[in-house]
Amino acid sequence: MSTLSDHLTPRRALLCAIAGGFLIASPVVEAQRSEKVSRIGLLCNVRCDNYAVDALRDGLRSAGWTEGGNLRIEYRASGGPPDRWPALAQELVDLKPDVLVAYGPQPSLAMKNATSTIPVVFIAVADPVRVGLVDILARPGGNVTGLAPVVPGGFIGKSVEQLKQALPGAKRIAVLLNPTSETNRTLFPAEAPAVSRQFGVAFHVIEAKTAEEIAPAIDAAVHAKADALYVPGDSLFHLPAQRLPELAARASLPAIYFAREVVAAGGLMSYGPDFSDIFRRAAVHVDKILRGAKPADLPVEQPTKYNLAINLKTAKALGIAIPQSVLARADEVIQ
Repeated sequence: MSTLSDHLTPRRALLCAIAGGFLIASPVVEAQRSEKVSRIGLLCNVRCDNYAVDALRDGLRSAGWTEGGNLRIEYRASGGPPDRWPALAQELVDLKPDVLVAYGPQPSLAMKNATSTIPVVFIAVADPVRVGLVDILARPGGNVTGLAPVVPGGFIGKSVEQLKQALPGAKRIAVLLNPTSETNRTLFPAEAPAVSRQFGVAFHVIEAKTAEEIAPAIDAAVHAKADALYVPGDSLFHLPAQRLPELAARASLPAIYFAREVVAAGGLMSYGPDFSDIFRRAAVHVDKILRGAKPADLPVEQPTKYNLAINLKTAKALGIAIPQSVLARADEVIQ
């Protein structure tokens, strides 16, 4: 039996072979194209091995990005010293990733200063306009967008209100601030005077810019005869989650924190957003950019709800009776 090739001239046979090769190879080419690995550079405030970054990776997986598969993440963290952020940001920029992600105000500013072309997604910057990351929340412009953990203009007052309702006798409140944090340096001074007048409290600011300065800061709060401690958002104070609750317990100092995870680790109470949700939402921004969206067109997201968490075991250890009215409206009560 003769075959088609038997009736073809050598030239036609060669052309058919080449065409057949293209037909066979085309799925391989398509597969190679589909296997393109996208790259993310992640700059963390203190450390990258924490629940928040786990939530970011979980969100990316849900969007179809698998680390070690079609996604590679380069991690950098300062370990605490703020002077390392510019160099670490530049390291990541030099790798030319598709997207840069920064956790916290200082790393985010370092990342913005390091590049005006690579897309940057910031996470957990309380007032990105005042800090200087974006001009307008709804239309960020430039190469930077992200997610804020609070809505500026009243959040500090709501936090102090929760603390006062749980501890009506608290008159002198120590406030733990990181002086290297642009957010704490600008947001708290702007809102504190009105909050002090509204709730009849006196704020005593204590500062810590490294992990080693936290314990002396708590001692300073005790020395100042503070009735309670207010800890605004800063990953220096929230990671590891158990550090501040342990120090506050030794000092018999009731405290309200920003992150629920600190309460789960032994803190008295917290009022703030769901950080795991914020980091999962950040993954949505990253996914959109990896698929072609421009940061300038992605509005900065803000939380629509804050959660109140209370640890009754800690309250009992401190000899504090949390009013039933406060417990009734808590989103989470840890027994």
